[in-house]
Amino acid sequence: MKVIIGLGNPGKQYELTRHNLGFMAVEELRKELKGGGFRTEAKFKAEICRLEFSGEKIILVRPQTFMNLSGEAVRLLKHFYKISNEDIWVVYDDVDLPLGVLRIREDGSAGTHNGMKSIIQTTASEVFPRFRLGIESRGVLSPGQQEIASFVLEPFRNEELPQVREGIDLFVKAVVLALKKSILDAKNVFSK
Repeated sequence: MKVIIGLGNPGKQYELTRHNLGFMAVEELRKELKGGGFRTEAKFKAEICRLEFSGEKIILVRPQTFMNLSGEAVRLLKHFYKISNEDIWVVYDDVDLPLGVLRIREDGSAGTHNGMKSIIQTTASEVFPRFRLGIESRGVLSPGQQEIASFVLEPFRNEELPQVREGIDLFVKAVVLALKKSILDAKNVFSK
């Protein structure tokens, strides 16, 4: 079983913001894997979509705890399904990567990402696969120009949408390959 978690914030006002790129990515993955719709499951504090792919059970997750408490949903899922950290895959926005770029890592720190800090704290580990999708547009965010917190809550500009779609597309292809083969294979093919 794999639990694939897309990070974001619940609520219509956040739907198309940079910080909700994880939600957008798991929605596209759901479509590619022919999953049914997401359903709210209060016991997990998340929206859940269960499906099977390549002979394996997959649970797609959109935590409904708001970004900074994403680890709560992960903790509840991990405890209920008794899954190891290696079977928890997380996709999230990364302000340190250029827009449309995908980086895959099997471990690492949270950097400046509070959702990842929450997950690392609740799992007591930095060792779990993560798919980082770049949200930084050249010249949009530079030191002293704008606070990161407000930048990530802005919607993507129309001219950025092709690169956003490109990044999500890479993520979907990478997950499909990782499910069929391994995270390392996906990293070698898709990670920039």
